[in-house]
Amino acid sequence: MATEADILKALENLYGPGGVSLAKTVSGVNLSGAKAFVSLSGDPAKPEGWEAARVNAEKAIRALPGVEAAIVTLTAERAAGAAGHDHHGHSHAAPPPPQRRGMSPTLDKIRYIVVVASGKGGVGKSTTSANLALGLAAQGWRVGLLDADIYGPSAPRLFGLHEKPKVEGGKLAPLEAYGIKIMSMGFLVDEDTPMVWRGPMVAQALTQLLGEVAWGDLDALVVDMPPGTGDVQLTMAQQTPIAGAVIVSTPQDLALIDARRAVAMFQKVEAPILGIIENMSYFLCPHCGGRSEIFSHGGARHDAEKLGVPFLGEAPLDMKIRETSDAGKPVVGAEPNSPQAAVYLNLAAKVKTLLETTKHRAAPNIVVG
Repeated sequence: MATEADILKALENLYGPGGVSLAKTVSGVNLSGAKAFVSLSGDPAKPEGWEAARVNAEKAIRALPGVEAAIVTLTAERAAGAAGHDHHGHSHAAPPPPQRRGMSPTLDKIRYIVVVASGKGGVGKSTTSANLALGLAAQGWRVGLLDADIYGPSAPRLFGLHEKPKVEGGKLAPLEAYGIKIMSMGFLVDEDTPMVWRGPMVAQALTQLLGEVAWGDLDALVVDMPPGTGDVQLTMAQQTPIAGAVIVSTPQDLALIDARRAVAMFQKVEAPILGIIENMSYFLCPHCGGRSEIFSHGGARHDAEKLGVPFLGEAPLDMKIRETSDAGKPVVGAEPNSPQAAVYLNLAAKVKTLLETTKHRAAPNIVVG
């Protein structure tokens, strides 16, 4: 098995812009079984040269005995090999200016890329993503699901998948469940391993999960986004032609405030908003059948009307949805004829229709600041 010393030695005679040895630019090494995750610190003023260096570093690390897959990310420091430090001795990096790289040929085989987003965490976005993907597959589509939450991946638990992806032809082969292809950072690292990465490293990892996975021909790739409006969202908007965004919110005001921010962000980058879904909209007691609106009700519908975007429907706070998700058997896959699955099948039907009738755009060149 390769060690950190082996990786540094492999990079010793590879050079980045300005003739700096790549071994001297390594700012982080994380080894997980046969997978190697390495970050390099480079000068953001020379993005093309550092991208070539990153690719060369990946090839060299992948050639080491015992390494099946390597992901090398770039962070931006003040100068190559000379990171700035604060008075505690910690390096600090400014994110690089947004760069518009060409879209990976892998994505050319994907008809629609759909992002499922929210302004805040804990609103059921991952559960919605999983069941939406399964619902689209039930419509006869070839579907993939990308878990883009690098810090808190959910797909391994939601689908009960714990094996490591294989490497085929230099690309990671997605795992499969219920007829859909799935990729997640959670497949590459142990469940308890924290991804202590800076924002640019996360954005780079997402780029590689998009472009260096053998997705094949897909009608739709559903991307389960992390919460917020930061690096990952900007990377997706810059580097992929998003066909549409589904915004998930619970009904209460605190969640709706953040959902409105998510809508505004996607509108700013000119990504079509397919609509808003109100999750945990109501609770039906399994004993008496009584309905309780625990988090209020109707707020997402009202906001959708106010913002002029479609309202896709309501999903209940339901024990079966929670139980099947925790068991690694999403309700649409495990119990497709249940009333709980019908909610997501209806959502998927609406999304499919909207995708086929919405005018789409190419990935934009975004400049922030």
